[in-house]
Amino acid sequence: MSKNNRMYRNINIRNTFFSEIGFGISANVILLLFHVLIFVLRLKPKSTDLPIGLLALVHLAMLITTGYTAMDIFGYKNDWDDITCKFLILIYRLVRGLSVCLTCLLSILQAITLSPRSSCLAKFKHKSLHHSLCLLLLWVFYISISSHLLISIIATPNLTSENLMYVSESCSLSPLPHPYQHVFSKLLTFREVLCMGLMASASGYMVLFLFRHKRQCRHLHRTSLTSKTSPEQRATWTILLLLSFFMAMSILDSLISYSRLTLSDDPIFYCIQLLEAHSYATVSPLVFISTEKRIIIVLRSICKKRVSS
Repeated sequence: MSKNNRMYRNINIRNTFFSEIGFGISANVILLLFHVLIFVLRLKPKSTDLPIGLLALVHLAMLITTGYTAMDIFGYKNDWDDITCKFLILIYRLVRGLSVCLTCLLSILQAITLSPRSSCLAKFKHKSLHHSLCLLLLWVFYISISSHLLISIIATPNLTSENLMYVSESCSLSPLPHPYQHVFSKLLTFREVLCMGLMASASGYMVLFLFRHKRQCRHLHRTSLTSKTSPEQRATWTILLLLSFFMAMSILDSLISYSRLTLSDDPIFYCIQLLEAHSYATVSPLVFISTEKRIIIVLRSICKKRVSS
């Protein structure tokens, strides 16, 4: 079971993985501080500010947990017991599930924000309680399907077993009996299809709305006036870009997981999955920061307060 001896002693792989984790943690800290300052300085918030701030916090927790687990993967710690393995996997699954649900909610919120007053989605605007309840229900549904991992995750025994799936040097995944494995695979497929369907529907609605809006503007104004995009449109394109990246990474993660289960639990597959699984948590804050023009306003407000004090 010691794949560390076969693959993970590669310094390039280790440095690449920890660089991704460190870079992602730094970017999410900056994004989180920016949204905290928005509320502290009492600037006018957007409907998506709270989900984006929570997403940064969730990704920060996920990357820190992954970094701690990576210390065991690359041989820095090798003395975890069953309780430690189950606890770390539980925390990781909770925050990963919340990341998926927040991304899904973010896409739906932006679609609601774009919807005109005559649309059936308009009645859900400015109803934060409904949004919170939807997020909670989706999160509970998402993590409940992964609850079997608490039973399957065990401390790696001293004797090598081909039935165990590698998680880290100290932790392994014990396969469920075939009937249960078949049921959970169906539930996992349904969960992924549901989340992807919600995101794809919201993305399709936003693309259709932007296309219609641009076509109407061409009829009403000159071309020179339609070259400028509104803040809502810029935010929509940002979220669409992230959704496309998220769905691509999710599909790739499913393919790699299926390959590990059916073909072989190869170290190369596992290493690619580790790097891919956290790419969204690393890239998403960079996209939000690069497209956020209010950062200049926040910096100016801080400078004015310092000068006045």
